[in-house]
Amino acid sequence: MQIKFGIIETTIFQKRLESIAEEMSRVLRRASYSPNIKERADFSCAIFDSEGRLMAQAEAIPVHLGSMGFVAKPVINKFQGKWSEGDAIIVNSPRSEFGGTHLPDITLLSPIFVEEKLAYVVANRAHHADVGGMAPGSLPADSVEVFQEGLIIPPIRLFKKGRVNLDVLELILENVRTPDERKGDLNAQYASLSLGTRRLKSVLGTSSFSEIVQINTNILDYSESATKKILKTLPKGSGTFEDTLDNDGFSQSPVKIRCYANLTDQGELLFDFTGSDSEQLSNCNAPLSITTSCAYYATRLLTGPSVPTNEGCFRSVKVIAPENSILNPSKNAATSSANTETSQRIVDVILGALSQWIPLIPAASQGTMNNVILGGIYKEENWTIYETLGGGAGANFENEGTSAIQCHMTNTENTPIEALETQYPLIIREYRIREGSGGLGEKVGGDGLIRTYEFVDKTTVSLQTERRVSNPYGIKGGKPGEKGENILLQKGKKGEKLRGKTSCRMESGDMLIIKTPGGGGYGSLTKQPLL
Repeated sequence: MQIKFGIIETTIFQKRLESIAEEMSRVLRRASYSPNIKERADFSCAIFDSEGRLMAQAEAIPVHLGSMGFVAKPVINKFQGKWSEGDAIIVNSPRSEFGGTHLPDITLLSPIFVEEKLAYVVANRAHHADVGGMAPGSLPADSVEVFQEGLIIPPIRLFKKGRVNLDVLELILENVRTPDERKGDLNAQYASLSLGTRRLKSVLGTSSFSEIVQINTNILDYSESATKKILKTLPKGSGTFEDTLDNDGFSQSPVKIRCYANLTDQGELLFDFTGSDSEQLSNCNAPLSITTSCAYYATRLLTGPSVPTNEGCFRSVKVIAPENSILNPSKNAATSSANTETSQRIVDVILGALSQWIPLIPAASQGTMNNVILGGIYKEENWTIYETLGGGAGANFENEGTSAIQCHMTNTENTPIEALETQYPLIIREYRIREGSGGLGEKVGGDGLIRTYEFVDKTTVSLQTERRVSNPYGIKGGKPGEKGENILLQKGKKGEKLRGKTSCRMESGDMLIIKTPGGGGYGSLTKQPLL
């Protein structure tokens, strides 16, 4: 096939790239071993060009996809002229030079060549239920440096021309609690890349490298132009907003995140986080890749689904985050809760700033992913499970908030009760909507949910949750949503309220009750709701 350069041909080619990324996602999900990937779909797939620019993505986890370009570029630079088709580079390091987020998110990347030149890179990122570290599930509540959070993997070759590098694989498996599950998930990731390589080479056909460069340029330029066109229709202005994380996980002092946002007449967006707190001695520090990903996500909320998602969408976006701050920390900072908790608060402050002059912005959603990480030894076998829980979405001027839904930077699915109870020593005693937890207003915020776990055997529990101290804010006079709660219920004892970030040991028969926050309401309440 010879690629032509008209708008029709460009659109068709863009859609083909998107369909390949979607098919990669299906392969990864079906071939994976862990419920976190197979059931919750906690992974993302994408295609990059030879410069590491995002060309297409499967609609998946926002915090993954906005940040994966940060890892594609350094991998391409490191392996330029040193890798072949069939190779797969593995990396999970959250350090800025490697572009990761937190250690459980493992990225694999494979190259595709045309005329012996790098044309594309297919990639996926999946959250592994354990990568070692001081607590099962590798999301400890009390880590203070990245070394405590698991095995750090710089960009290295896991597969070479279709054959696994056993030395690297054995090193990884020796450092995790559930090696069989990790091996299965890594193989599923590679199978996804292999499928993507075959499909993309089929689409490219006999196209020359120069033709590929041209159509990639067309695709990116179109998304840039379409993004600016939409942004120019929005009201121009600026605003500042700040909100806080409940605390850093150790002290009870809140951690401030501040954003100044500005939209110019030329359709350019600035997000400046100067004034946010400095890097913390805890795991809430967000690498720049996460901070930027949140800004990209907010931009996509403004532009809508009509614009193809690729790096062209973000050429109009500038992000400022001072070094050694909570939103751009030093290389050894702990980051395990930033991908899930800090990212949600970054979105809260961005939307709060935008709401100063753009009327369509909703109230705050639950503002947390409600991370529950469980693990132990049962019948002489190690086990770990990780899940996030939905909550209330914020209302806006047109709609009430949706209840019991994953909000903003997460887009994972529910872990079925049957999957948990079949594979792990757990019983789910309660799972329902937390009625009345959404903030009141002209439009009511969505309700959170309640999930109660009973433990069949001794289990280590790590919780990384937010909005247990502060409430998701309402907007335009709407009331805030209810705060979340974590409750330990032991036989013969009164329920004990747990901190938002904590690790503890459960005995057989103990129960953990998670009540997730509601979303904020929109608009002043003009009449009493019906009871």
